[in-house]
Amino acid sequence: MWCVIIPTYNNRGTILQVIEEVLKYTHDIIVVNDGCTDGTDRLLSDVDATIVAYGRNRGKGSALKMGFRKARELGFDYAITIDADGQHFASDIPRFVEAMLLHPDSMIIGSRNLEEEGMPSKNTFANRSSNFWFRLQTGVNLPDTQTGFRSYPLRQMGHMWWVTSRYEAELEMLVYAAWRGIRMIPVSIKVYYPPAGLRVTHFRPIYDFARISLLNTLLCFLAVVYGLPSKLLRTIR
Repeated sequence: MWCVIIPTYNNRGTILQVIEEVLKYTHDIIVVNDGCTDGTDRLLSDVDATIVAYGRNRGKGSALKMGFRKARELGFDYAITIDADGQHFASDIPRFVEAMLLHPDSMIIGSRNLEEEGMPSKNTFANRSSNFWFRLQTGVNLPDTQTGFRSYPLRQMGHMWWVTSRYEAELEMLVYAAWRGIRMIPVSIKVYYPPAGLRVTHFRPIYDFARISLLNTLLCFLAVVYGLPSKLLRTIR
């Protein structure tokens, strides 16, 4: 059984369209209202989805944790996560389902074309940098480590303890999953980036890059003392 989790923070202009598109593929939807202050809560009052809400913004990582917890409570084995800002295409969901059937217990990672027209150059640079550090920390090569369009095998992930709670948590989840020996399967996805003036983003370049840099420093240390040795032992066993 699988569901779709949509974390949202002040995506009033796109959230209903995203839900409407996802409903074409499943009615098992969990929307996590991460302390929205723009009236999103009123828009969600009549949607065909399970709503998880709390009053104060805690960050995307925390929203995903709450969504995973609810998914487990409802008995789902897999959770597909999709962003609420409209950049992902729900029409790619069947790609994830097909990959889940072919590769059970694996994490399916959406892979964007980083050379696509309209892709912000800072996104391309940040993703390539992230890919490099991820490969160094895990020994796993992935084409796109920063996409929010993924499928998580909930039982294999377990109740993981994460240091971070905001934007960088998705990278941390990926690293911990690799250390657990969970296989990573990339699938090609489409992506849409609206013009700069229309796109809603909560990424704060200086603050969030600093947090990601600190996280990568910590993960490199943990990779030496825990991650890579535990992965080696698991392989030997």
